[in-house]
Amino acid sequence: MSGANDLTALTIAEAREGLAAKSFTAHELTSAYLAAIEKARVLNAYVIETPEKALAMAAESDRRLASGNARPLEGIPLGIKDLFCTEGVRSTACSNILGGFIPPYESTVTSQLWRDGAVMLGKLNCDEFAMGSSNETSAFGPVVNPWRRTGSNVGTNAGTLEGTALVPGGSSGGSAAAVAARLCAGATATDTGGSIRQPAAFTGTVGIKPTYGRCSRWGIVAFASSLDQAGPIARDVRDAAIMLRSMAGNDERDSTAVDTPVPDYEKALSGEVRGLTIGIPKEYRLDGMAPEIEALWQQGIAWLKEAGAKIVDISLPHTKYALPAYYIVAPAEASSNLARYDGVRYGLREQGGDITGMYEKTRARGFGKEVRRRIMIGTYVLSAGYYDAYYVKAQKIRTLIKRDFDLAFAAGVDAVLTPATPSSAFGIGEKGSADPVEMYLNDIFTVTVNMAGLPGIAIPAGLDAKGLPLALQLIGRPFAEETLFRCGDVIERAAGRFTPPAWWTP
Repeated sequence: MSGANDLTALTIAEAREGLAAKSFTAHELTSAYLAAIEKARVLNAYVIETPEKALAMAAESDRRLASGNARPLEGIPLGIKDLFCTEGVRSTACSNILGGFIPPYESTVTSQLWRDGAVMLGKLNCDEFAMGSSNETSAFGPVVNPWRRTGSNVGTNAGTLEGTALVPGGSSGGSAAAVAARLCAGATATDTGGSIRQPAAFTGTVGIKPTYGRCSRWGIVAFASSLDQAGPIARDVRDAAIMLRSMAGNDERDSTAVDTPVPDYEKALSGEVRGLTIGIPKEYRLDGMAPEIEALWQQGIAWLKEAGAKIVDISLPHTKYALPAYYIVAPAEASSNLARYDGVRYGLREQGGDITGMYEKTRARGFGKEVRRRIMIGTYVLSAGYYDAYYVKAQKIRTLIKRDFDLAFAAGVDAVLTPATPSSAFGIGEKGSADPVEMYLNDIFTVTVNMAGLPGIAIPAGLDAKGLPLALQLIGRPFAEETLFRCGDVIERAAGRFTPPAWWTP
């Protein structure tokens, strides 16, 4: 058997090969991850650990491996974002209002991962109800990015942090941090306005938000139902392709899930992009954009061009309206979805003088500041007199954003290349405390994908002057995730992979 550090360094593809070759067992692989999680609690990536369940699932995988009946993800240890309901395991969306909620059912996405042999290590931290861009709104406290600025004095002292720790991005910050720190082989995540791609960019990992409807939303705690989509965060493009194949698929319990075949995404990883046309949208060149982001974008263009892709300039004229329109549509849907949390059926209940008082006290104590803010915005834009002025107008803009992409694809563009984020990771507490719009601007490159229902992937492509990861984003045609994996593979081969030093270990 290899050492524990060697086992947690393996990608999903490598671990799968090692298990098949009997170089180590699923029990040994799972135990290595459980030991790594124990040493990295200062990162606050996990909100609940499930070692007994993990070892029991690993034992079942070892029996299947020994009998020659291995499944596609047999024995692969994964972390699960706390937005996914897991039968018998606390699922709270990192909110006080769900308290100790233990679902009697399993989300479709996680049930498909267990069907394919994956092992559950625990539930991962996230922004409360997925509302945030930094993983600072969680009821369990912020997640710490395993990356540090060059020359930073961040360190650990008796389990506490010293210096300026960085955010891992959000809302799937726990998922991204756990994958980057090798606390799981891969992780589930969700993306409503960039919550897979932005944290992946901040942590040097790969994150793909599939086409809306590619993965079932059943059993995932809802934020904005017309925007939410599940996807994986992984260490490299191949691992993301492996995970998405298991996560995707039709589901009769979700009317938005699309009944279309799920390809073997791994077969797209040929390192070949000849014949593809890549669009470069001029609207993504923002005033004041950091020179490092522009340079990275140009490098990505060069890599794809050298690999044989045709590069063309395109226009997506309604991009400038995407962020304000998103922050009308998403809060509106959130205010409707979160109305169900009233203290009556499950979760937190505060006593009041009457039922109205109970509602008020329960929701005031149960929801955090950012969630309350978005509920209030959403309720306002849906109210009489403002519905047409705000919500209807935002939906019309959404249609125009989708049409921009449709026209580009109709003109022969196969994928669109853009930056993933306007900057590298920032410090915990540095943004959004006084002006929430400053935090919302982190989604400026990602929200168009959700508004149009398209697939998008973030690929780590370099480091900034402070030694922090930067990423590029690829946007594809509906249900053309294979093209994104194909192009992302080319960028990854040119850029390499990025792993932070494990400063949190003794």
